[in-house]
Amino acid sequence: MPKSRLFTALALAAALGTPLRAEDAGAYLAARVAEAQNDFRAASGWYGRAILSDGSTPALLEGAILAELGSGDFALAVEAARKLKTLQAEPSQLAEFALLADEAQREDYAALLAAADKGRNVGELVDGLVRAWASVGAGKMSDALAAFDEISRTEGLAAFGQYHKGLALASVGDLEGADEILSGRAAGPIYMMRRGVFAHVQILSQLERNADALALLDKSFGTGPDPIVDALRHRLQAGEPLPFDTVRSARDGIAEVFFSVATALNGDADPVYTLLHLRVAGYLRPDHTDAKLLTADVLETLGQHQLAAETYASFPAEDPAHVSAEIGRAGALWSDGKVDAAIEALQALARANPGLVSVQFALADMLRAEDRFDEARTAYTAAIDLKPRIGKEDWVLFFYRGICHEQLRDWAPAEADFRKALELNPNQPQVLNYLGYGLVDRGEKLDEALAMIEKAVAADPDKGYIIDSLAWAYFRLGRYADALEPMEKASLLEPVDPVVTDHLGDVYWMVGRKLEARFQWRRALSFEPTETDAERIRRKLELGLDAVMAAEGGSAPAKPPLKAAENGD
Repeated sequence: MPKSRLFTALALAAALGTPLRAEDAGAYLAARVAEAQNDFRAASGWYGRAILSDGSTPALLEGAILAELGSGDFALAVEAARKLKTLQAEPSQLAEFALLADEAQREDYAALLAAADKGRNVGELVDGLVRAWASVGAGKMSDALAAFDEISRTEGLAAFGQYHKGLALASVGDLEGADEILSGRAAGPIYMMRRGVFAHVQILSQLERNADALALLDKSFGTGPDPIVDALRHRLQAGEPLPFDTVRSARDGIAEVFFSVATALNGDADPVYTLLHLRVAGYLRPDHTDAKLLTADVLETLGQHQLAAETYASFPAEDPAHVSAEIGRAGALWSDGKVDAAIEALQALARANPGLVSVQFALADMLRAEDRFDEARTAYTAAIDLKPRIGKEDWVLFFYRGICHEQLRDWAPAEADFRKALELNPNQPQVLNYLGYGLVDRGEKLDEALAMIEKAVAADPDKGYIIDSLAWAYFRLGRYADALEPMEKASLLEPVDPVVTDHLGDVYWMVGRKLEARFQWRRALSFEPTETDAERIRRKLELGLDAVMAAEGGSAPAKPPLKAAENGD
């Protein structure tokens, strides 16, 4: 339902107060289904249709508020929140989210303070920080500082209180006081996220301390290429005073409250709850780069890839965050099944930014995920060549490029890349597993290879596919009895993996347990193996493994696909 129709629905329901008709019960059920799937847009439309029939049911209004907040449509959420507040004495946290955002957007600090005095409850930390910032907006700086200090004395919240106190001082021109806090000289070091470091850099620049600002950037982020950091560094090196625009007003401060809390919640709380905080931050501060990027990331977590892509696409090309946003947009498109569009977006970004490792890395990863190994290899090479120095963290570049070489049947450079990855990170289990199995499969350096796989299992004993490699190495070496125990363990850890299940059948066959072997092969067929593997399994069921291997020249079954590590160590 378009926004105008939901707005009309609320108005009509308020005027008529008509009950929910039986024929519209489906709209409510559809809304609940969409809500359960985090499909905020669809939920908004269905709730609007239900509200058209019954605008006096709190559950419908509360659902509509959630849907609208999730979609980022605050005008409609505020209308529903006001209506809900007239219908029930019991406060609704969702309604308070919307009403607080509305009051802050209108810079009605008196209303914010009055609501706080009446016990508005959005969350302990949010409530305290909003009260402090509303006091700033109302010109009551002494009250504001007292409120920030009260939060700082609360166990577990000291960093939030100190950080926001520093921002508040800077926003009213007390740059020296802000620096005292953010530097840690006032009350000890405080942990600051990337955005907090940028705020401190701006404060130092305003204090005509560009050299100190540059040193802080280098200490916090290193000297590697980073579009946002590089833009700041260039301006500082040119002697330009950076404006303090992290928080320009009390309204910006309240936006920062919701962003700070969302960042703390992210990964630990329900992602919908995190999203609500981010939506308020973005509503109050539409140019809040970090809030928009995190909003898109959370939307991806919730499976809302189209909304995420739209959020990423809102960054203009001249924005220093455009590169990060485009990488994110490509990922959202890929997750949404729009593979060609995703790859084209990254290719265009690489052409526009040929000197950025992050862009080449993202392009290479996506091409590898699509089995376009030759193109991926070229992109990984470009990323490696752009590195001013090679560090431990770069093992993934060599590992993934090695996988591309191996998949292209180019073993010599593959082995060289795997060994380089191990030189950088000697105990990395994925690399040990991949290189060890590759050597076993080729019948080369068998003692070293088996030791590598055993070391990988010891480092990561709960990964079924690594244990499968150990069992498979024993199988390739003809040590079938030794293969049995690890293969059974791998099957327990990967119970519906067609490759592991197929291998378990092969091991059972070679140790004489042929009935169990056939049972496992049939299970493997039910787990949707590749057509090539399925055809081979069917031949084993018909003829037996011995006959199949004899027909293939006495070879062992085909090499299992090995899983690659995630980015990171």
